[in-house]
Amino acid sequence: MYPEHLVAPMRQDLTKAGFQELRTAEEVDQLLQNDKGTTLLVVNSVCGCAAGAARPGVKAAVANSEVKPDKLVTVFAGVDAQATQKAREYLLPYPPSSPAVALFKDGELVHFVERHHIEGRSAQMIAEHLMMAFDEFCGESAAK
Repeated sequence: MYPEHLVAPMRQDLTKAGFQELRTAEEVDQLLQNDKGTTLLVVNSVCGCAAGAARPGVKAAVANSEVKPDKLVTVFAGVDAQATQKAREYLLPYPPSSPAVALFKDGELVHFVERHHIEGRSAQMIAEHLMMAFDEFCGESAAK
């Protein structure tokens, strides 16, 4: 576990962009069980690829996309262990990955970006990738 004073700025990086933190297993279940609409879940991390590509890419995608997920949520790997473990149950069959980005539609995992898809890519590449996923799975055109 990392000290709170160390991770607070990393938490705020997403919460200031409109993400709701899920800090307990119960909060994860309450949100993802029987979920309707689209939900973007970010598995946050203290690693360099989270700071350099994942968080900036996710924020850029949400800020610049005309089509956006209905809900924006995050769990913090290595900090909120129970919430992260519960979220990873919803991410199966994918192995644990942090950072990671998941898109759910009506409670079903429809798109997943693992750490190895984040490492070595720019924030802009991550944002463009996520905006394509938003176009495919979110909004009115995705309902058809």
